[in-house]
Amino acid sequence: HLDVVEALSSDWSFDPFTFLEKDGYFYGRGTCDIKDEAADLVANFIRLKTEGFIPERDLILALTEHEESGDANGVKWLLENRRDLIDAEFAVNLDAGGGSIFEGKPKLLEIQTGEKIFANFKLETHNKGGHSSLPVKDNAIYRLAGALTRLAEYRFPVRLNETTRMFFERVLETETGQVKEDIKALLKTPMDTEAAERAALVNPYYNAVMRTTCAATLLYGGHADNALPQTAGANINCRMLPDDNIENVMNTLKSVINDPGVEITCPYASFSSPLSPLKKDIMDVINEISKAMWPKVKVTPFISTGATDSKHLRKAGIPVYGVSGMFLDMDDMRAHGKDERIGVKEFFNGVEFMYRFIKAITS
Repeated sequence: HLDVVEALSSDWSFDPFTFLEKDGYFYGRGTCDIKDEAADLVANFIRLKTEGFIPERDLILALTEHEESGDANGVKWLLENRRDLIDAEFAVNLDAGGGSIFEGKPKLLEIQTGEKIFANFKLETHNKGGHSSLPVKDNAIYRLAGALTRLAEYRFPVRLNETTRMFFERVLETETGQVKEDIKALLKTPMDTEAAERAALVNPYYNAVMRTTCAATLLYGGHADNALPQTAGANINCRMLPDDNIENVMNTLKSVINDPGVEITCPYASFSSPLSPLKKDIMDVINEISKAMWPKVKVTPFISTGATDSKHLRKAGIPVYGVSGMFLDMDDMRAHGKDERIGVKEFFNGVEFMYRFIKAITS
């Protein structure tokens, strides 16, 4: 996608919309989400055309909009109105995969085969209110606080699928000590749930891919500082595993909160999309190129915790693979943030990776 999130010049060290190369980095809004990959693809299509390369299957390049701020005029629109332009055996989304740098070294090359489902639930409590000088036990804010406390203490059950199981098998080779032992126990049948919980505490991403998660993100309540609240509410953002559903999460929230005085609704939920199958020919190509460019890097499929345009294609029956050779430092993630940047060397290595990948899957 070509669109980017907003950026306030006052927050940045320089103009976010002026491209800058400095100290081995490219700076600017979109340098790692995701104009870098748009440039990558355009450069490689030009290179292949210049070289006279003739692929054995059609290559379709789609540069789209409305990924960051809704999906009205992007991939969703193309599927509904001009599917003939993008219909394919499979798709590659450079916005959904890539490499991870840990402690200054590239360690993982992650291939997205699925993503979690996004949903917002609203908790709301009501009360007749009154003057704050005459407080009563039944307070809308206190009731909401109790519900949120119970929710904060709850953990959805751990469930692995084909992709997440392989992910932890690959991650196992990069971990040490107790974390490594816990991941081994997590992969056993039956699973050691206590070990799974310890692993989840070490890394928020480990926790997010092994279960459905819900987090409070917004609060509101009351109408005056000298009045008892008549209403209090919270937004709960849930990210569901691909095989989970709204009904199950709603029932779980009701059971955990266990208070008929707390109204629970779901004002928005995205749709589910199936996991893309782990195609051996695609994975073999990625493994071969990665081994040649980064011999010590482990290639692993993964499920993204955030949403991408891939969900529209998967729902339409087109498998999607999040593939990119761009590596980002996991301790310095700046996408959507201040002074967004990508390493110059990492950028050009990513361009070379994609050149080899495109040639390999079309030869």
